[in-house]
Amino acid sequence: MKALQMNSLLRALGWATGLALALQLSGCASSGAHPPAPAAAAVEDYSYVIGPGDSLNIVVWRNPELSMAVPVRPDGKISAPLVDELLVQGKNSKEVAREVEKQLGKYVRDPVVTVMVTNFVGPYSEQIRVVGEAARPQFLPYKQKMTLLDVMIAVGGLTDFADGNGATILRTSDAGKQYSVRLKDLIKRGDVSANVEMRPGDILIIPQSFF
Repeated sequence: MKALQMNSLLRALGWATGLALALQLSGCASSGAHPPAPAAAAVEDYSYVIGPGDSLNIVVWRNPELSMAVPVRPDGKISAPLVDELLVQGKNSKEVAREVEKQLGKYVRDPVVTVMVTNFVGPYSEQIRVVGEAARPQFLPYKQKMTLLDVMIAVGGLTDFADGNGATILRTSDAGKQYSVRLKDLIKRGDVSANVEMRPGDILIIPQSFF
């Protein structure tokens, strides 16, 4: 269809209806606009990164009075006995343990510290975000080997208006590259070949169906 004719249709029918008709006439399904998401995406040496909202259990060997559970504040810092205003956001538990040992070393001889994360939220850059026609759009903490199916179970599946096979993953760890995924095939038809691994920072975008 000529561009002039297409523009006339868009004006006459309204933007939403015209766009749906344009997609139908052009034969361009949204799922075909991006390459399929690779089945394997997890990073083998992935280490959990601490973020605001996490809880840390700090254990100081042979010093129970210095051991305690602390929350990570919205500014990414913690405060503990003899440890004041320590920035932990963006670090893993081993890195934080070494930082705590360094600070405690001013007061305690050869401190041995273990840090365990007991509540997982993670920094914003690592969270999985689900937007659009999910039953419960939300963000999720990333877990190693997390799959598309895991994400969809967590958000309660698709709405009745979702274009499941037109969904895409925006991969922030891959310079914002966008991949198509087949949510309808995965959830409604049980096609396990449509299940793919997620990466930290992925954004799952589920559009509304025009038809």
